[in-house]
Amino acid sequence: MRARPLTAAGTLAAACLLAATATLAASGCSKSETSNSAGGDSGQGAQAAESPAAASGPGCSLQSYGAPEIDLKDAVVGFSQSEKEANPFRIAETRSIKDEAARIGVKKLLTTNAQSQLSKQISDIQDMLSQGAQFLIIAPLNSDGLEPALKAAAAKKVPVLTIDRKVNSTACKDYVAFLGSDFVEQGKRAADAMIKATGGKGKVAILLGASGNNVTTDRTKGFVDRIEAEAPGIEIVAQQTGEFARDKGQQVMEQLIQSKPDITAVYAENDEMGLGAVTALKAAGKKPGKDVKIVSVDGTRNAVQALVDGEYNAVIESNPRFGPLAFATAQKFYDGEEIPENVIISDRSYDETNAKESLGGAY
Repeated sequence: MRARPLTAAGTLAAACLLAATATLAASGCSKSETSNSAGGDSGQGAQAAESPAAASGPGCSLQSYGAPEIDLKDAVVGFSQSEKEANPFRIAETRSIKDEAARIGVKKLLTTNAQSQLSKQISDIQDMLSQGAQFLIIAPLNSDGLEPALKAAAAKKVPVLTIDRKVNSTACKDYVAFLGSDFVEQGKRAADAMIKATGGKGKVAILLGASGNNVTTDRTKGFVDRIEAEAPGIEIVAQQTGEFARDKGQQVMEQLIQSKPDITAVYAENDEMGLGAVTALKAAGKKPGKDVKIVSVDGTRNAVQALVDGEYNAVIESNPRFGPLAFATAQKFYDGEEIPENVIISDRSYDETNAKESLGGAY
């Protein structure tokens, strides 16, 4: 990332960076991760907001939102997780929220998991409101469809902070702000890594994420636009959804090996699908990372380990440790400060030059 001067618009970013840094300094060493669990302290590799890009969009204050003042240490906070915790991103995300709530002394944290069902996420949020939730942190399943839940929160003057996926609703009316990555930029950076890995030539398959959310749309747009602009020697020969799941990514890759045997590279829109592709390629007698270059987005321990092992070529991080930044943003909101519509976090990259030394910071 390019260094930019801190301006008044970046006040929130600086404060959140200090909070994240303090949490990181207090954290311990990471634990190992398996395919079913995300290791590492929730503070390890804590998020930092970019500055001043973190302060994009109009600001939203407690007064303009019309919510009552509360003390987070004497409040009921609700967290709605969208997907079952069967992949490292969701495990690390939920753990980070829980750990930070405990660290700052939130009176009560309600947590739910929608199990990838939109109707359940809506009812989960409504149930938390019925249980007295005074502030909500939501990881939306889709960008559309949560309107009934958002309206229920607005009716009770309960502020909503969305993380990791945006909702197609009105900021400072339906929700306070979005905290997360610049997904178009992630796609561009993945394309840059792919160009480097392939020398700007080859046939690439894209394993798309789940449909219906801005993460998939933006990561695809960033990648495709950059490839078209910078690497005319790379042909995108397939785009198929792997639904952000390892088993689905493996299945799609198995099909592509049969239908498109001349594929020389894979862009997976999350690590789980990329790791599924590794399994499929090895079963077909191909060498992932060599015969077929692989670039993906997330930064899980298993994907970074695959880089160390030479079976991967690059990983663009999408940091799931939202706890410190989410609660720091909530505190700023209740302190009367304006929160920008989009609080964009800074994500790092992994490749063969830094994978081994950076493994401890992966999740």
